[in-house]
Amino acid sequence: MDTLSNFSLLGLELLTTLFILVVGIGMLGIVLMYVADVSQSRDAVRHNYPVVGRFRDLFTRLGEFFRQYFFALDREEMPFNRAERDWIYKSAKGENNTQPFGSTRNLSIVGTPIFVNTAFPWLDEEARDPPPVEFGPYTDNPYLASSIINVSAMSFGSLSKPAIGALSRGAAQARCYLNTGEGGLAPYHLEGGADIVFQMGTAKYGCRDNNALLDEDKLAAIAAHSQVKMIEVKLAQGAKPGKGGILPAVKVTPEIANIRGIPAGEASISPNRHAEINNVEELLDFVERVRRVSGLPTGFKTVMGAYGWVDDLCDAIERRGIEAAPDFITLDGGDGGTGAAPMSLMDNVGLPLKQALPMLTDILERRGLRGRIKIIASGKLVTPAEVAWAYCAGADVVNTARGFMFSIGCIQALRCHTNNCPTGVTTHKKSLQAGLDPKSKAPQVAHYVEKMRKDVAMIAHSCGAAHARNLKRFHVRIQQDDGMSVPLDELLARARPLAPEDYRAET
Repeated sequence: MDTLSNFSLLGLELLTTLFILVVGIGMLGIVLMYVADVSQSRDAVRHNYPVVGRFRDLFTRLGEFFRQYFFALDREEMPFNRAERDWIYKSAKGENNTQPFGSTRNLSIVGTPIFVNTAFPWLDEEARDPPPVEFGPYTDNPYLASSIINVSAMSFGSLSKPAIGALSRGAAQARCYLNTGEGGLAPYHLEGGADIVFQMGTAKYGCRDNNALLDEDKLAAIAAHSQVKMIEVKLAQGAKPGKGGILPAVKVTPEIANIRGIPAGEASISPNRHAEINNVEELLDFVERVRRVSGLPTGFKTVMGAYGWVDDLCDAIERRGIEAAPDFITLDGGDGGTGAAPMSLMDNVGLPLKQALPMLTDILERRGLRGRIKIIASGKLVTPAEVAWAYCAGADVVNTARGFMFSIGCIQALRCHTNNCPTGVTTHKKSLQAGLDPKSKAPQVAHYVEKMRKDVAMIAHSCGAAHARNLKRFHVRIQQDDGMSVPLDELLARARPLAPEDYRAET
């Protein structure tokens, strides 16, 4: 008993000593933080409120987490709310995403689209698939795009290797195309067997010479891949119009640097525009050059702000002949996304797609080029209603990027630019990529596409249209500030007509 008592006393003394030591180290740490805080002048809060002021940074970082999971309502978050993300997650997993009791969407918000159902909708057995859209009728290799929804531009670099692999495999399973983004053609784009749209950014990654200008031999080698179906010359993207692509240095791995033809470990900053293109004549020259070298349908991607240049472009096409027209224009909205962009551009520059798409469609229609130049709509089109609206407004094809990111596991952590994406979608850290298996995620991509097709078709049938590409502007009404909605065609007719003499001075 005495021995046990001695052991107990010894243990108690050790615990007491350990406790005092821990408290002492803790107090010493607080004292050191106090001294460090009052001695610095970079942060006024920490200087005026030593130690306690450090919690401000912690709470700021945690605030995003608590808002997303505890405080924000289903329809409140930006850029995508919980209801939108949940629809994509369930669709990608092949789960039932029907809802009970009634809509949680506030239909009185100005700008809300309300689709006009017909008294006699199409029966399922009467419906038919949308006809494919032909790109590049004057090229040696026209492309027929059948899918109403496709994978928008996301580069290898912005996205991880397993993410690109999952999208490639899933796009092949869903029979839709995959846009490479401006980071060059990576093996992971090709591994699934999907149709590829190669995007040439202003830095011409993957097809640039030593002066960062177009290397025709490299472009021809890319076009020689049987999966590469079209070339998209990127002039601008929605999240940063007027600014080239930005890939932070921490994400420029040796492999990515090799594919892009740039130094590893240095930020990948693309020029604001192509050095060869400074007016509509040079734009048409460059499109024709790329089309000649590749033998593939060629168009360009842009964002609408000033629009007088579009009429100037049409004038130039009329002088040269219809064959000289770009085969397509990919129109990105100012509400588009990216892995990294200056907030000043992301928040404030570029027309949203809901303004720009009808505008571009109307200009091409008025100039008699609407049938020749196909329009691909891109920019925050992640749910069936948004895709259906784009077809009502005049799109031939729709692309989405962030919808597909959600389909492979993105949780909108907003860490894309830090290389610390918790789901492995936008990071090049192997430890964080471990949970993203391309083979298991690919079916989720395909499920998302199939559910999108099914639900867009459901909206079209409800409106009395046989399929998505039969949707017209009168099929959707837009909510106004007086509590009433107006048909889209009538709303646009009320707007001041686009007269060339009124706006050419903009350019």
